[in-house]
Amino acid sequence: MTGTEKPDTPAAADDLLQIGEVAHRTELSIKTIRHYDEVGLVVPSARSAGGFRLYTPGDIDRLLVIRRMKPAGFSLDDMRRLLDAEAVLDDPEASADGKAAAGAELAEFHQRAQESCRKLARQLAYAEELTEQLAARAGAHS
Repeated sequence: MTGTEKPDTPAAADDLLQIGEVAHRTELSIKTIRHYDEVGLVVPSARSAGGFRLYTPGDIDRLLVIRRMKPAGFSLDDMRRLLDAEAVLDDPEASADGKAAAGAELAEFHQRAQESCRKLARQLAYAEELTEQLAARAGAHS
């Protein structure tokens, strides 16, 4: 099963959350979560009798992976590939070749994430320098 497929067995009703609660827990907007459903990135595992999206803890975990990838500059396709690779690694029935390919993909994403962290750290340092400079100048003119 990939990160975008529905599980074979339904989740317990207690584990299912409506989109508003999922938005609150993930700090993603409802609009963003709906978009990820529409593009097939994270499809809710169930629907209520009224047609409302219902999410499992696994769905929330996938949304959190996406939330972490977004500020690092990963594309929707990157997100899909990473979720699929993680699903293969978590699948006890996946072939050894499939797991090896998924592991290599995960290693590539790890390297890219590290580079993104270095870039973001530099940007944060520049922003902090600017903030300090502006504070000093504002204090001199008060």
